[in-house]
Amino acid sequence: MKQLTLRGFDKELERAIRSEAEAYGISLNQAVLRLARRGAGLERQTPSSGKIGSSLDRFIGTWTDEEAREMKEAIRIFECIDEDFWR
Repeated sequence: MKQLTLRGFDKELERAIRSEAEAYGISLNQAVLRLARRGAGLERQTPSSGKIGSSLDRFIGTWTDEEAREMKEAIRIFECIDEDFWR
């Protein structure tokens, strides 16, 4: 097994690597290797166990606190039960 040192990770790439690691419960090193193999066309994206789809995983952890509050406020109406509808 060879070792390679990489420099110059920008914030967006770092976020993607950390998101991959967190989403699959793996180390940052394993996440980088998975993403590199996938990017090189050596490996297809594997479905996550116990999950239905993973197409939105890249958004995990990307919202600011303010954006999260705005989203919660916007969808609050959907948490209300219309009693008349169920009669």
